[in-house]
Amino acid sequence: MEKIRLNKEEYRDKVLGCWLGKNIGGTLGAPFEGQKYTHDLTYFDWKASRKWLRSASAFWKREFNVTFPIDPEKWQPGEPLPNDDLDFQLVWVKMLEDRGINPTFKDFCDYWMKYLSKHWYAEYSFCTYNLKRGLKPPISGAFQNYFVDEMGSPIRSEVWACVCPGDPELAASLAWMDSSMDHAGGEGMWGEMFWAAVESAAFVINDPFTLIDVGLSMIPISSHIARSIREAVRCYKDGLEWGEARERIATIFGHHNACNAVPNHGFTIIGWLYGKDFGDKLCKAVNCGYDTDCTGATLGSLLGILYGASRIPEEWKKPVGEKITPVPMTVTEGLPLTIKDLMERTQKLAMKMISERSEKVEFTEEETSLPENFLSLLFRNEKVQDLLTTDVHSSIENVDGFTIVFHYGGEPVLRPGVEKRFEVSIRKNQREIKRDIEIEGPIGWNISKPIFKNGKYAFTIFAKKIGGSSNIKLIINLEGKTREITFAILDPEEIELIPASTNAPRGANHSRG
Repeated sequence: MEKIRLNKEEYRDKVLGCWLGKNIGGTLGAPFEGQKYTHDLTYFDWKASRKWLRSASAFWKREFNVTFPIDPEKWQPGEPLPNDDLDFQLVWVKMLEDRGINPTFKDFCDYWMKYLSKHWYAEYSFCTYNLKRGLKPPISGAFQNYFVDEMGSPIRSEVWACVCPGDPELAASLAWMDSSMDHAGGEGMWGEMFWAAVESAAFVINDPFTLIDVGLSMIPISSHIARSIREAVRCYKDGLEWGEARERIATIFGHHNACNAVPNHGFTIIGWLYGKDFGDKLCKAVNCGYDTDCTGATLGSLLGILYGASRIPEEWKKPVGEKITPVPMTVTEGLPLTIKDLMERTQKLAMKMISERSEKVEFTEEETSLPENFLSLLFRNEKVQDLLTTDVHSSIENVDGFTIVFHYGGEPVLRPGVEKRFEVSIRKNQREIKRDIEIEGPIGWNISKPIFKNGKYAFTIFAKKIGGSSNIKLIINLEGKTREITFAILDPEEIELIPASTNAPRGANHSRG
């Protein structure tokens, strides 16, 4: 099969543009985050930026007892405002460097807990809360998590695009793993997969409508994010004015929470299509309101890939400079802290990823060239379609090239005196297979012998008393090796009732027998 051939220097310029654009858009939009009305920006508003710095500094000190990385009174244009939109991706770069370019869910969990677990708000807090309870992805991102439809994962799509340039299917697959941590089954998952695919394809083509269609081909056609994006495109093609398009998205898809992903995706598309140039596109996206740091940063990244760093206007680059300013909740040990370092480390990972995992792309010293069937390569989505059917009410463990899935059949809970059916599936190369399996539980639990049918092992558990949340142990023979894998089952008496649209509770008892 003939491959897409991507020039190394062109790629390098586009990656640098991506990370610069992320800082530019995030700095432009940060002062207006959460304001759901429209704005009239044509450039950075430094007065609003300083006001935001004072407010954010006081908030983070009060809520998290952390010192802000920038003194609001000393800050001057020339460095970006801190923004967690970029922080999580710095951690994934470090993870890929340390663990390799074929990460497992355990890798994601390990690096989340080491670097990101202090981010105790919204969807991030529920991921950490569930991981501490022993729940693994994807149910770590689904259980009790009100925030699965929000922007926390769409804003970290760029790393997958940059390490998988020209291979949207691979980029979207990695974005699926990432978003499973804290947005499983929600619109946020589809948003990250959409943007990872769009941005990956943007390394080789620049037509916005084709890029949007590539992204949409990777997510469910019935998702509200897909509908919001299509409505924004329709408004543009039907000749509606910018303001009218914005009002349609806000009216039809608007949400009481400004960080809801559905309207914000429509706003990002509006900025991209309606804007006249780099700066005007960013301003139009931010001027739509809502989650403005995220819409600005996401569009800035995409435009950075399309333009390349060399074509981003100097008037937009100079005010943010080359620094990366993580928020104080992120552990920064070993992370890239300049745009140049991030670009170089991303490039090394991409060379390895493309060489070892991509069937569609190769790097070249010559000019970028596209084979006759390049559109078919960009739209291929078979592997992603398989991922879309994954049971989000499950915990997944990757062992020795096998994927072990523990299906809870709903909540990860066993109620005393109620027999419940569970299932286990074992997969290799995305195919369900049969292996010898034993299941052990706490003393007093009655566990039926697992029966293999339709690709899964089904069994029931009955217990008169639960006695605290517990582990189920699976003993599996994998190609001559016996492996013991544990999955958490929660005691309903230990599950707190959490008000909707609030953070996960702190200080809960996460111990299990």
